[in-house]
Amino acid sequence: MSSPSFLRGGLTRRRFVTSLAAGGVATAFARPALAGVQQAGAIPAQAATQWQLTVAHTHIEIDRKSLKAPCIGGSVPAPTLRWRQGDTVEIAVTNHLKHQDTSLHWHGIRLPAQMDGVPGISFAGISPGQTFTYRFPVTQSGTYWYHGHSGMQEAQGLYGALVIDPTQPDPNACPRDYVIMLSEWTDVDPQDILNTLKMQSDYYTFRQRTAASLLPDAKAAGGLIPALKDRLAWSKMRMAATDISDVSGIIYSYLLNGQAPDTNWLGLFTPGERVRLRFINASSMTFFDVRIPGLELLVVQADGNDIEPVPVDEFRIGVAETYDVIVQPKANQAYTIFAQSEDRTGFARGTLAPRAGMSAPIPPLDPRPVRTMVDMGMGTMQPGQSMQTMQGMPMPPHTPMATLPAAPHGASAPQHTHAAMPMAATPHPTALNTTAPVPTASTPKAKPLAQPDDTMDMSGMDMSDMDMPGMDRGGMSMPSRAHTSTAAHSPHAMPPSNTTSPMAHRGGHTMGHHTGPIDQAAPPATPSTAPPLLQVDDPGPPPLNVENQNIAAMPTDRLGSPGDGLEHNGRRVLTYKQLRATRPGTDPRSPTREIILHLTGNMERYIWGFNGRKFSESGPIRLKKNERVRFTLINDTMMEHPIHLHGMWSELENGQGAYQPYKHTLIAQPGAKLSYLVTADAPGMWAYHCHLMLHMDQGMFRTVIVA
Repeated sequence: MSSPSFLRGGLTRRRFVTSLAAGGVATAFARPALAGVQQAGAIPAQAATQWQLTVAHTHIEIDRKSLKAPCIGGSVPAPTLRWRQGDTVEIAVTNHLKHQDTSLHWHGIRLPAQMDGVPGISFAGISPGQTFTYRFPVTQSGTYWYHGHSGMQEAQGLYGALVIDPTQPDPNACPRDYVIMLSEWTDVDPQDILNTLKMQSDYYTFRQRTAASLLPDAKAAGGLIPALKDRLAWSKMRMAATDISDVSGIIYSYLLNGQAPDTNWLGLFTPGERVRLRFINASSMTFFDVRIPGLELLVVQADGNDIEPVPVDEFRIGVAETYDVIVQPKANQAYTIFAQSEDRTGFARGTLAPRAGMSAPIPPLDPRPVRTMVDMGMGTMQPGQSMQTMQGMPMPPHTPMATLPAAPHGASAPQHTHAAMPMAATPHPTALNTTAPVPTASTPKAKPLAQPDDTMDMSGMDMSDMDMPGMDRGGMSMPSRAHTSTAAHSPHAMPPSNTTSPMAHRGGHTMGHHTGPIDQAAPPATPSTAPPLLQVDDPGPPPLNVENQNIAAMPTDRLGSPGDGLEHNGRRVLTYKQLRATRPGTDPRSPTREIILHLTGNMERYIWGFNGRKFSESGPIRLKKNERVRFTLINDTMMEHPIHLHGMWSELENGQGAYQPYKHTLIAQPGAKLSYLVTADAPGMWAYHCHLMLHMDQGMFRTVIVA
């Protein structure tokens, strides 16, 4: 990963993936392990504490696309590193690139800030000819990854897997254990891709809606008129309902363990044995929907942390996320690992088989998703539906929100509805025809907090093509909720930043070990009879301007939805609501502060940010050491954003009570809102950003200072 363009000294995101084919030479030599050839997807036989990695340019060709790639050991992906929880590791990284600085970031690893590997934020980077030694204790276990954080080198192949053994016996140990790294490969320079998107944001978006697709759309919308109104609404906003991914299979080849679909990576098994597959999405811009036709997937770990097993047929993995699944193929046959891109313009593919030379049929791509009113942030309203049909519900009484009683730990986060219209945001319907079992939480949900009646003018939002006779479009109002808070703590009221530190290229999340989310103990909780007051830092919905193209008037809770294109497909698909940790979280305290952030952007101009402002216009988010904070994200855009906070865990508030999952990367779905808790127990300066490389580069980035 790299630092955004405004911080060119620092890292940018990923650079494109290279082929490991049958096996790559690991010039990442460990001083005992990893000497010699490491086969793609294989895990070193033993953990090691000392590693020597060399970053250099290597000419690599994959799928007839050649690139002089910055990589480790002449291979893409880089060699898999195996550590052991409780050890202290030393990784000496030497830069043999002639004219470029480099760096490595340990994604999801809890470590001192100066070891996080983000140039301009946590250290100066590694100059050509120089060596930097990372040294830190390993306090967790699970599946993670590492990648470059300079000059978009990550997107060109500078990334690899991390496997950390737990100190206690692993409950998910299997006779076969493979890493499955998903990524992209192209011979187009990432900066050229960005320049193209700045000139024409839909340049790589093909398969758009045409006259031929109008009849199917009309059938789905319940008539021709609603379908036409829907198209006109999207056209008026200068957006495309089929603009799922900024960059598509038109220039990307999708890789599995560095191999193109035609190369067909192979993992062997003996019929009847359990096989663990550690999925890592190391791509720069692509979400993948993963399934293995004929096999049930038992999801046992998310972002390095054990969860109660969830049996599914399919799961979506966002950029930078990891999921461990267990399969048990019983037949003497081959099975296809099929990972299609969310926009359905291509796929990565591998094979599980009892012997070499076998392959299985490749399923066809699913129909391409189409964005809806839900993705616009208009709740469950359908095209052509009148707002009058949604009126009649009384508005809640006014309650000042500068100080509110905090919801108990484990309770659902307050539901912040932006519309001042008499309606409440309705949960997005579950997307499964056949629902996978959802672990239940014992902790009851807290009641939604009442909303203030302060309003914000939305007269700039042109919704004339939408049939809303019950809404005053010229003066459509929404709660501003711009509550006062201490200036030193507010991340929203900061003046434009003059900081010289590079925008964080992508950071190291803090991940937990197999047996629990965090090995380090959180600050002790003090019992109290009343919950602490909750200070709310909320600037309200951002204005519509050159940096913000849309406002989600009715953002919905989409934790029970698997995502666009996966709903009602006849398969059991994993949702965030199903993630339940195997043991309680380490910090039972209720939050004392809530920070509300809007994810904003202008797709036409290709500008991204938080609260309608780019990184260069924003100050840092300041947290007190050991403070317990709730972050609430409201996605005003019509794209998914994988949001990553370095250095600390993000405890997703998904209704699982004390067993809420700890993650390092959270997917904010379009038009949705979600909340998570953070214990600020890691002092220092950390990166906080969208993990879509080009979004981060163009402004969706902040720094978080813990002191």
